[in-house]
Amino acid sequence: MRFSHIKRTVAVAVSGAVLVSLALTGCGTQASSSAGGSATKGNINWWSWTPDNDLAGREIAAFNKEYPNIKVTYKKVPIDNYAAVLRPALASNDGPDVFTVNASGSFSGSTFAPYAYDLTPAITKLLGADWKSKIASTGVKAFTVKGRLVAAEWAKVGAGIMWINKETFDKYNVKVPTNLAEWQQACNTFRSHGLGCFREGLAGTAGFVIDTLHSIMDSVQPGLWSNVLAGKAKWTDPGVVQSLQILQNLTTSKIMDSGAVGIQQYPDVNNAFLTGKVPMVQMGTWYQQYASVDSLTAALAGAGVPTNTKKVTILPIAFPDVAGKGNPSTLFTDPDAGQSVNAKSKARNAAVTFALWLGNTTGGQQVVANNLDEFPTLNGVGVQFNKVTLVNNAVQGPALQGITKQLSTASEVRSYGIGAQLSAQLVQACQQVTSGKSPASVVGAVQAAAAADAAAGN
Repeated sequence: MRFSHIKRTVAVAVSGAVLVSLALTGCGTQASSSAGGSATKGNINWWSWTPDNDLAGREIAAFNKEYPNIKVTYKKVPIDNYAAVLRPALASNDGPDVFTVNASGSFSGSTFAPYAYDLTPAITKLLGADWKSKIASTGVKAFTVKGRLVAAEWAKVGAGIMWINKETFDKYNVKVPTNLAEWQQACNTFRSHGLGCFREGLAGTAGFVIDTLHSIMDSVQPGLWSNVLAGKAKWTDPGVVQSLQILQNLTTSKIMDSGAVGIQQYPDVNNAFLTGKVPMVQMGTWYQQYASVDSLTAALAGAGVPTNTKKVTILPIAFPDVAGKGNPSTLFTDPDAGQSVNAKSKARNAAVTFALWLGNTTGGQQVVANNLDEFPTLNGVGVQFNKVTLVNNAVQGPALQGITKQLSTASEVRSYGIGAQLSAQLVQACQQVTSGKSPASVVGAVQAAAAADAAAGN
């Protein structure tokens, strides 16, 4: 699942009056005006855990330039509660018209496929019979369930990197850590000045710590993560145990800030980092949005800090070689998220128009790309860096372009293939070892959860 960003639940509404596009009029016999309403007029509700409200507002505003008569109201639901909130809503007659799903996990396209409208005819009409060749292939696979396209792929992300506050590193003359010893020294310096160091939120089930475990495992044994997900190795493998031990050591050595099990990545860790209280976090490529002035300003306002608070210069760095084996840091990627349309929606055709516009048109994908939150999945669309105002363009511009290049060649999966039971058990295992439990004592339950997902076809 997408271990993404979340602050609070707020609704954003943008509206306007309509342009007709026959390419986005739904699904022929599957969606007529009498069975789903107009494709160019109506009111639709979009539920998701991502993007942030200001980014959703930009995307909706761009959509309304083409479809001014479709009013979209965005509701951001906390990621830890998303599946629990979404399921009863869709089971009722009052659920969202458009809802975002992940590639895997507790709110995957597969999990919520029974509630989703088949978008295959609509995307075929929009992009042609060869539509699968025009978007990221991983998303086609992730969101096709029993021959039905249950979500229109919207974005992809990468993880396996960390982010630092450049001003804090410069102020205390701290070297960017490349190994465990350097990381320890950096943390000692920061703590001597009353700061935190590397903060991680393990509370809840969002699973950001799984990225940390993945990075550690890549340092211990490249390829092991992919092998255990593919069933070629077990979660009881010595390399997995060693990786969990290193995670535990990050806590006992005070590299990781104390209290991780009691805080959440969003909003706790996010706010602490963006307000300068801690100099290091592990977040994925979605975090580059806070290199932009507009998004960082909105985030600081959401954190309740004064508007004149100095904006931090955040930079991506490679995850340190914590195993000391010289294995390179890896950027792993997922198709991430897609937009599903509620099959029972009274404004279904308008919902189809919005879902496909956002993920499968140049206009929609360009605004997604320029938000710096997600990477586009429609071929030929990329970030227009000349249209993005960064906090420190000279420093951050080349770094972000480097991440873009890395992601274009990344091949290792992030969370795709992790079932709901395995995801929950991995989070619990990480919580247990950071609280002092023996790594060897928790991996059996992780393997059992993986087996249960496999038996259930997840």
